Amino acid sequence: MAGLEVPTWDPETALIIGTILLEAVVLYVGYGVLERIFGARLMKLLMGGEENAQ
Repeated sequence: MAGLEVPTWDPETALIIGTILLEAVVLYVGYGVLERIFGARLMKLLMGGEENAQ
């Protein structure tokens, strides 16, 4: 019957997919940390202080 075969995984393809997923997680966490560290200061610098914030 068509469509009932189980696809075989190529180890190289699985490694590439795993690497891309790991990179995405690292970037997500890394940018989150940078935003926590520099986000408030950067917004304050760009907006000119609290009195100009909306």
